[in-house]
Amino acid sequence: MGHVSSPATEDGHSKAKPIGMLVAAVGVVYGDIGTSPLYTLKEVFTGGYGVQVNHDGVFGILALILWSLIWVVSIKYVLFILRADNEGEGGIMALTALARRAASPYPKLRTVLVILGLIGASLFYGDSMITPAISVLSAVEGLELAFAGLDRWVVPLALIVLIALFLIQRRGTATLGKLFGPIMVLWFVVLGGLGIHGIAQHPEVLNALNPVWGVRFFVSHPGMGVAILGAVVLALTGAEALYADMGHFGRKPIARAWFILVLPALVLNYFGQGALLLENPEAARNPFYLLAPSWALIPLVGLATLATVIASQAVISGAFSLTRQAIQLGYIPRMHIQHTSSAEQGQIYIGAVNWSLMVGVILLVLGFESSGALASAYGVAVTGTMLITSILVSAVMLMLWKWPPVLAVPVLVGFLLVDGLFFAANVPKIVQGGAFPVLAGIVLFILMTTWRRGKQLLVDRLDESALPLPLFISSIRVQPPHRVQGTAVFLTARPDAVPHALLHNLLHNQVLHEQVVLLTVVNEDTPRVPAQRRFEVDAYGEGFFRVILHFGFMDETDVPEALKLCHLDELDFSPMRTTYFLSRETVIASKLVGMARWREGLFAFMLKNANSNLRFFNLPVNRVIELGTQVEM
Repeated sequence: MGHVSSPATEDGHSKAKPIGMLVAAVGVVYGDIGTSPLYTLKEVFTGGYGVQVNHDGVFGILALILWSLIWVVSIKYVLFILRADNEGEGGIMALTALARRAASPYPKLRTVLVILGLIGASLFYGDSMITPAISVLSAVEGLELAFAGLDRWVVPLALIVLIALFLIQRRGTATLGKLFGPIMVLWFVVLGGLGIHGIAQHPEVLNALNPVWGVRFFVSHPGMGVAILGAVVLALTGAEALYADMGHFGRKPIARAWFILVLPALVLNYFGQGALLLENPEAARNPFYLLAPSWALIPLVGLATLATVIASQAVISGAFSLTRQAIQLGYIPRMHIQHTSSAEQGQIYIGAVNWSLMVGVILLVLGFESSGALASAYGVAVTGTMLITSILVSAVMLMLWKWPPVLAVPVLVGFLLVDGLFFAANVPKIVQGGAFPVLAGIVLFILMTTWRRGKQLLVDRLDESALPLPLFISSIRVQPPHRVQGTAVFLTARPDAVPHALLHNLLHNQVLHEQVVLLTVVNEDTPRVPAQRRFEVDAYGEGFFRVILHFGFMDETDVPEALKLCHLDELDFSPMRTTYFLSRETVIASKLVGMARWREGLFAFMLKNANSNLRFFNLPVNRVIELGTQVEM
């Protein structure tokens, strides 16, 4: 689920060549789901589910995989969810913002939907650790078949590949990204070719296209039927990427790539593996690699490793993108965001996220040691996010788009039922090793909600001692202080109160600037705000102005650049005349009603270590004055 590169901007979808867009979409969007054949059938038949490697077992599983791909990916994501774009952007945070807007008349429902969105985002970070670990491990495990005695080298080799991947993140993926598309296209062609080779040996495997085999499997294995969905879902991991990467490519290239190349290649490969299992049940130990001729094994391991690295790259970059959206929407403390490309806004690097993911991935590889063991932990986060996506889309369809319930409800019930079954099948995995993504998700959910609640409490506490702006301006008229040349910009969250930094400056320095600007930055629920809507200004007299800057959650929050849009002659924001005053709050935990003491302590720690407003708003270092204030929570 991720954003590797952004080959097209919102207005640039149509400018890029359709074939180029298609290839690029394959490289970025389908890496995760494209590497699923490496481990899905192996996990189904050797993962302790008790599925027999016989005619009925193979046919039943193939039918379940095929129709899961059609229902969940082709119908749910491609035909429906890709339409739920937030001005062209997709992903769980963009959808949460959309659902929040849809439920605005119902505050309680809005709160529930936001909480669900945050849970989905939290689970995604757990998924972001498991995907690189399981993908690279499963690729490297092919060497065990080529060279006897290489078992003990699988984990070290996988760690080398993964650590190298995280180390190159800082450099960006602009150059590598150009290779991703062609390599992944080759990967899917090879998948399809291997599948055709297998099917040619046992063409009767094509009978499993009939969904009756899937139904028959459920009927004949009532206890195992739902549980096995916990392994079948491995074929769907990465489906979220279709939606998450929509802002880069648009709906059509993603949909076309799926139906023209990705879906046929995946189906052919799964059926080819199924044909091999009918001929040789022993091949269940690694049906993907055993499907290939012996001479092609080493090149295939090399190509599979490249494909899994690309899939991992997409997930890591997706974590960066999601984090930026969450920061802009106010759910995560501000972090230093480094742009790795001067041409593409979407290519970013966040060091704190990168190193956290790397530590998590290393621990997973060392702890589980094989793709089979990791598969038991996989799926909880994925199915949880899928279920939450369906719930949020339901709110958008019914309340924002106003679809007739007669049409919408049956479709939504179908989505929720299937997602619910997949999620229920994965719940037992929490005990088997799946606790890791869940615990990671819980920790991140606590951090996000603590930050959101803490920021709200901080504003409330500052408001209690705030001086109303009209009263302050009236006192200035009665007793004018000494005024100095230039423009003073005070950043404040409240439009109707005097910022503490302004009061401190007047108290200590006994002066006011000729122009005093009270600046508020507002982050909208939309991805981008056009330049004509960015700048809003009101004059209060006595040289006081209220300026509001509007940014979307995908916009670059560059305050000096935005202030250039000012149309008032009496306001001069030229760099050498403008001084920025920032307030740095130090939180002190107290017994006041608000949050639990431990959450207040956590919030204080997060606030202390958050990226400063100076860097986040791109303010000139030599024109900023910070004034501190202590706040009891």
